[in-house]
Amino acid sequence: MSVSMRLSRGGSKKRPYYKIVVSNSRAPRDGKYLEQVGTYNPLLAKDDDNRVRLVEDRVRYWIGVGAQPTDRVARMLDKAGIKERAATVNPKKGEPGQKAKDRAEDKAAKLAEAEEAAKAAAEEAAAPAAEEAAVEEAPAAEAGEAQAEG
Repeated sequence: MSVSMRLSRGGSKKRPYYKIVVSNSRAPRDGKYLEQVGTYNPLLAKDDDNRVRLVEDRVRYWIGVGAQPTDRVARMLDKAGIKERAATVNPKKGEPGQKAKDRAEDKAAKLAEAEEAAKAAAEEAAAPAAEEAAVEEAPAAEAGEAQAEG
């Protein structure tokens, strides 16, 4: 029989209260359990002593005979200093999903097109002004040459 240490939910709707129990891993979440080894009240403040209560010697016994804690219970046991838990690393946790990446690429492409269009419009507006300035400078340069020769 595989034994697990897990949370069993109690309390009313939107007011959860959990028992930390040792049970057969195939038993239902709120079903029959072998022993209650603690409680967890998520409605209390994180620094409150009554948020997580454990019967430490019974927890150590069940871990000693092979009970496997769930991830959430393992976190509680690690915080209480009963069982060391290896930290897990999820490198994709903060990474956006595929649809969000596609939207970001589309937005970047549209922004690049708008910048190119604005740059082209600015060049077109500057081109006639540059041509007019070149036309005005050319007669002035010719007049300057004529005065130098004369």
